[in-house]
Formats: sequence, C-alpha cells, structure tokens
Amino acid sequence: MTQKKPLMNNEKWNQLSVIAWKNQKNARILGKTKVGAAVLSGKEIFGGCNIEHQFRSHDIHAEISAISTMISSGNKTLDAILVVSERDNFTPCGGCLDWIFEFGGPKCLVGYQTEKDGKITVFEAQELMPHYPN
Repeated sequence: MTQKKPLMNNEKWNQLSVIAWKNQKNARILGKTKVGAAVLSGKEIFGGCNIEHQFRSHDIHAEISAISTMISSGNKTLDAILVVSERDNFTPCGGCLDWIFEFGGPKCLVGYQTEKDGKITVFEAQELMPHYPN
C-alpha cells in the first residue's frame, strides 16, 4: 500500500521553520554551530536540536533528535524535514541522511534554512545522496 504524502506548501514549511528555530535555541553545543530540526509526519510536527557531548562520538544531531521524538510519539513515517542553522549551505550529514532514508525514503523532502524567515532550500533525499543503496 502506498501512503499518500501530505501536500507541502509555504505554510507547512513555515510551521516547520518556527519549530526548528525554537528547538535550535535549546541546542547544547561545545563547538560553534547550533542546529535545530523539525520533522513532519502526517499532520504532526516534531522538533529537535543538536546535543553535543564531551566525547564527540556521542553527539546527537538535530535531525536524529527530531526523528527520535517522532518515533517515540508512535509515528513511523517521515514526510519532510527542515534543518536550520546560521551556516551557509547546511544540509544533513550522511549519517542523518541514513535516518531520513530509513523513515522517509528517497523522495522525502529535506529543507534547510540559514536564517529565521529566510529562504528555505528544498531537495529530495535522493538528490543529496544519489547513490544510496536500495
């Protein structure tokens, strides 16, 4: 059975933006980059932020934080994700894209925004990782 993805319009992206920037403020960083994320699953939105640990291998990226919150709430399908940070051309890393592919698939919409109320650039996950294994 094919699940119908919700229509993504400017209003939905703006809702994701508000949640992502709100969560970005809560980031615990040891470096320089605070990151926020918001995921859409059906009609619900879940947020997350990066949580850095003194042993950097234990860091939690904002994307994983938001997806974990989605899964913990009982939702299993990722329709879209927005990542926000005050950096240029900031997209999810390969590890985060693994999670996006796991729950959203290759056509999952992945957006990034580098300033509040700024332009949101959107890709399909497969555009960011075109040779992802099937």
